[in-house]
Parts: sequence; structure tokens; C-alpha cells
Amino acid sequence: MKKHLILFPLVLLLVAGAVILYLARGDTARLTDDQSTGREPVFTTARTQIIPTVKIAEVQGWKAGEKPVAAKGLTVDRFAEGLTHPRSMYRLPNGDILVAETNSPTRPASGIQDRIMNYLLDKAGAGVPSPNRIILLRDADGDGKAEVRTTFLTGLNSPYGMALVGDRLYVANTDSLMSFPYKEGDTKISDAGRKVMNLPAQEPNMHWSRNLVASPDGKLLYVAVGSNSNIGENGLDTEDNRANILEVDTAKGDYRIYAAGLRNPVGMAFNPKTGDLWTVVNERDMIGSDLVPDYLTRVEFGGFYGWPWNYWGGYEDKRVQPERPELREYTHRPDYALGNHVAPLGLTFTDKINFGAPYDNGVFVGLHGSWNRKPVAGYKVVFVKFDAGDRAGGKPVDILTGFLTPEGKAHGRPVDVTADKTGALLVSDDVGGVIWRVRK
Repeated sequence: MKKHLILFPLVLLLVAGAVILYLARGDTARLTDDQSTGREPVFTTARTQIIPTVKIAEVQGWKAGEKPVAAKGLTVDRFAEGLTHPRSMYRLPNGDILVAETNSPTRPASGIQDRIMNYLLDKAGAGVPSPNRIILLRDADGDGKAEVRTTFLTGLNSPYGMALVGDRLYVANTDSLMSFPYKEGDTKISDAGRKVMNLPAQEPNMHWSRNLVASPDGKLLYVAVGSNSNIGENGLDTEDNRANILEVDTAKGDYRIYAAGLRNPVGMAFNPKTGDLWTVVNERDMIGSDLVPDYLTRVEFGGFYGWPWNYWGGYEDKRVQPERPELREYTHRPDYALGNHVAPLGLTFTDKINFGAPYDNGVFVGLHGSWNRKPVAGYKVVFVKFDAGDRAGGKPVDILTGFLTPEGKAHGRPVDVTADKTGALLVSDDVGGVIWRVRK
């Protein structure tokens, strides 16, 4: 009898998983990549799903000598390898590169749905425990490879964003904004630091990453905090200060909501020409492979971008109850669609990248790649050109591809993008454990 009681939950889990995987095979994209990108993406009718489409690029990894494919005229090599889930990067003034080796906090596993989601994340290479540390990489001899690697900072909690202001290094954990003393050339910080403020991390703490950027004058910090759900299904009371970009005044010790209705903003950067803040946002799921486009947008102070009630400036999401149709006229439309379910994470402007024309005015974006679209999308780094009026336009140009095998398995998944001290583009690859260096 006891044996049967033990086996029953396992059988139930396997059956439920099989049913979910079968049902999730249903929706296939009907739009081309070109139709779902640019200033004027094509929108289809929402195809509501009880269970999301599941299309995971199973992890294969990189063999010795293998690497992604760079655009014509560019070359890619390994800047550093053997890392453990490297995500966000930050270049210090002396050229050292800080890399957050990080992942989500321990995920709940109390029910069948949680266990199945954890299984899917494991297949995608996202199930490893968070190392909770920041490492320092230094290319001291200028050969394009980091021969110095040190453990720079530990004792963190799913760290992501980093920003240096004066002699203070700010780090955004999933649940707190921290400040540490820094002196140029340091290869390790032993100070325990001080907490600047708590950040929202209510359970189940979906969209756990907290990216961070300092204003050009260093007086303000901006923290990107994603929603705690897909469309508010965990209760709007768990969404306080989430789906927002927070503006923090470290001198006064207070903060305010800078912009709202951004489902999961991650990469942020200031346009060096205009001083405007830009971000990339991961949009909502479970209304088909053709909705909703993830996007790149200029972030306006006080702007509301729709989540959860509507998307792309006014398309209502009827799944969200109660409805709020009066919010449509106040909803900002994003500037540029990056594609459906491509999962943009990294963002950097071209001012510190020395690729030259035609990559001299615009942004580079790391597309981590889909898990819930057929066929898969993203898994590459793209360039989006800005025109003379500093508007994003045209179609995204592939800069780094080849993260997927011909069989659809993943060598790796690009995350963040930044410039090294020579003007090359660095790309973190969390699944591959590599920092790639793209140069002209």
C-alpha cells in the first residue's frame, strides 16, 4: 500500500507533464520575423491559451573551437570562458569588466505546475543554482582575452545590475539595492556594504532580475523591476513597485516611480546624444506565437506603457479583470518592436563601439531567445539603427548568430552587451558560460 502511495504522485506528475507538453504543441507562428519587427509590426488576433506553447531549445553547449557567427566584416572570439551562468556586465573606468554570475532565487516546487516549469527551465539551461557573485575580468596585456579573473564580490542574492558612481559601487540584488566602497584597480571587495533600499521580491518573485543604470551626471539611479506575474494573475497586491522603472536619489535616500506598465524591463541605457533613457521590455505570454512583440523604447518620465491591461499603445488584453479601458488613452506606444517572444535582455548604444558605419548610430541588443514560440525566435545579437532624429527604425540587423545548431539545440544564449576598453563588443552567454568579444 505504501509503495502505491509513493508512486501515485510521480505517475500523476508524469501524466500531467505529458498532457501539458502535448497541449502546448498547438500554436505555430503565422507571421514572418520581418512582420513582427520595426516601428509598425503586424498584429494578429489574440489566440488565448490555457497552457503556453512550449518550444525549448535544449542545451548542447560549445565544443572547443566552436563559436557563434559574426556579421560580415566582424570577427568573434572568446574573451573569457568556463564561467557559471554569466549574465549582466559592467565596464569599470580602468577597463576591467565585472560580470554577475547569477540566476533566479530558488523557485517554488510545491505543485505540479511549479515542478513542470522547473523541468522546462532546466532543459533551457536556466535551472542552475545562482552563484550569487560578481567576478572581475582583466585583459592586462591587451590581447583580447581576460587572463586575470578574480572573485570580486560575494554574499549577494541573485545580483544583476551594477553601477559605479564616484567611489561607490551599487549592486542590485533581487531584493535590495546595495552600496560598496570601490577604489580603482581593486580586484576584490571584502566590505559587507550597506543597504540603500529594499526592492520588491514578493513570492513567487517572477522576473527576478533588477537591472541598474546611473544617470549621466551620477545623481540618480534607475532600477528596472519586472512584474510578479504574466498578466497580474498572482494578484495586483503582489505587484507593488513592480513592472516599473524606479528612480532612486541616493543623496536623499528616497525613490519614485519613473515609468510604469513595463511588464519586464531589463536592459537600460542612456542615449549619449539626447540624454534619454531607453529600455528593452519582455512582453506578455499565452496569446499565441505571434503576440506580443517584445520591444525597445524611450522611457518617458511618468509614462505608462500598458501592462497588464493593454499592449502596444492600446490593444486591450481581455484576460485581465477588471478591465480598465479608460487607461488606453494614457498608454504610451513603444518605439520599436524586436519580435515576438525573443526575450531582449542586453542593451548598449554604439558610442563606445568602434565598428564604424553602418553601425555608428543605434543600439546593440542581446536577444536571449524564446521558450514559448514555434518556431523559436531570438538567440542572437542584433543592431537597431537610429535615424538623424534619433528614432529607431528599419529592420534589426544580425550581428552575432549561430547560437542554435541546425537541429535546433542551443550552444548558448546571449544575454548582455557592452563595450570593452578597445571598442569591441562583449556579449555574455549564460548557458555557454562564455563572454564573447566581437571586433572589427
